[in-house]
Amino acid sequence: MSRNPKRGGGATAVLLTILILLMIAATAFVIWLCIDMTNRTPDTTSQQESVVQLPTSAVTQPPETEPPVTETEPEPEHVVATATIASMGDLLMHLPVINTCQQSDGSYDFSSIFQYVKDTVSSYDYAAVNLETTFGGSDYPIQGNPHFNCPDSLAQAALDAGYDMFLTANNHCGDTTADGILRTLEQSRGVGLKTLGTQMNDEEKKFEIVDVNGIKIGMIAYTYATSVTSDGRPSLNGNAALSQVGIVNYFMENNLEAFYTELEQRLAQMKQDGAEATIVYLHWGVEYLLEENSTQRAIAQKLCDLGVDVIIGGHPHVVEPIDLLESTVDPNHKSVILYSMGNAVSNQRQGNLSMISTAHTEDGVLFAVTFEKYSDGTVYLAGAEVVPTWVNMHSNNGSREYNILPLDIDKKEEWTSLFNLTQANYDAAVKSYDRTMEIVGEGLTECQTWLEQAKTDRENYYLELARNPGMTQQTQPTVTETIAEETTLPAAA
Repeated sequence: MSRNPKRGGGATAVLLTILILLMIAATAFVIWLCIDMTNRTPDTTSQQESVVQLPTSAVTQPPETEPPVTETEPEPEHVVATATIASMGDLLMHLPVINTCQQSDGSYDFSSIFQYVKDTVSSYDYAAVNLETTFGGSDYPIQGNPHFNCPDSLAQAALDAGYDMFLTANNHCGDTTADGILRTLEQSRGVGLKTLGTQMNDEEKKFEIVDVNGIKIGMIAYTYATSVTSDGRPSLNGNAALSQVGIVNYFMENNLEAFYTELEQRLAQMKQDGAEATIVYLHWGVEYLLEENSTQRAIAQKLCDLGVDVIIGGHPHVVEPIDLLESTVDPNHKSVILYSMGNAVSNQRQGNLSMISTAHTEDGVLFAVTFEKYSDGTVYLAGAEVVPTWVNMHSNNGSREYNILPLDIDKKEEWTSLFNLTQANYDAAVKSYDRTMEIVGEGLTECQTWLEQAKTDRENYYLELARNPGMTQQTQPTVTETIAEETTLPAAA
């Protein structure tokens, strides 16, 4: 049987055609891959160049920025110094008081009088006490009233107790004549105490300017005189006129205009010498009266009108009120006054005096005033406080002793242990405190309230001035005015 040659040749042709088409497609695919790979090849040269040109700081450091701007509150004028001056009443050295301090060898040690008040006195920046005796020396007997003369060692004891100054102008300062005045100054100054109110001669300044913590305080002391000679030599306590002129600061109640003229001149001199605040001590009034009389009030008002900051009285041997006076010539000025400090120590016990039936002569005060200086240099009276004192006369190992006790009410529960008191003496101390606060409490509160408000107004004003530096700088706003109404700067008190 023979094959058909046409059927076999057709199949072969179809297979060849399919193979050729597959080869063409494969070739085209390979060509496309080559083209695509060529298009994906990175431009390494270009990338390298761009990396080299980029700064490295842009990668490792954040961009620099300006610090935020903050506004600070301007600092107002502010307190840069304070000075607290304490004053106490009479060291009325009766003979029974002196005798309790005599030692077995005949010498005198007065430290027991001050043993309980020493720490209180020493805590103040400056302290003064009235010396109601003289250091007349051996030419005169050691005695009390009516012609006081005390052993010299009282001066050292007072210094050791923290006092800085003796007030030496009083009605008993001439009890051992002019010689006693001079010797008292020598003995007091010799141990390092300042003296105020008496001088060695007429050429000495009649006042002191005491620098306390950078604040200069002008101080002056006067006593009343009972008469005066035509050449100006006073008679004190009814004694003969002093033999020297100008050794005691005095005034006559029947010639107050001469006193005011003299004091005004001395206040002006203090200011010229740098005084930034003033204290005037006056030995005046009527003994044993529990409030001031009309003459004291009139003198005090005049001193307020003269610009005195603080007026402190003595002589009545009892505590008299505290008051706040307003000047009749300058409504922005006020004076703080204590009319009498009472006794610091004495033998004037209840029942010892026919003219007084109470124990007020056993009482006194430690009266302290504080001045503040601001950064603009002005000085203001800023505070007043009272620590009542009581003289505890008691037996100590069979001997009598007199102690000045500071009756700090915050330590009332400790008085018995602090001062070694019996129950009877503790009760007497409480009564003394109450007596004194009944006299001074109302006036003290008035003064403290005004001083606190004045300080608040002052500091508010200083703050307003710091915020508005264009404000006029002249005087301080009064307590009754608002800061918004006032456009002037405080002046010295």
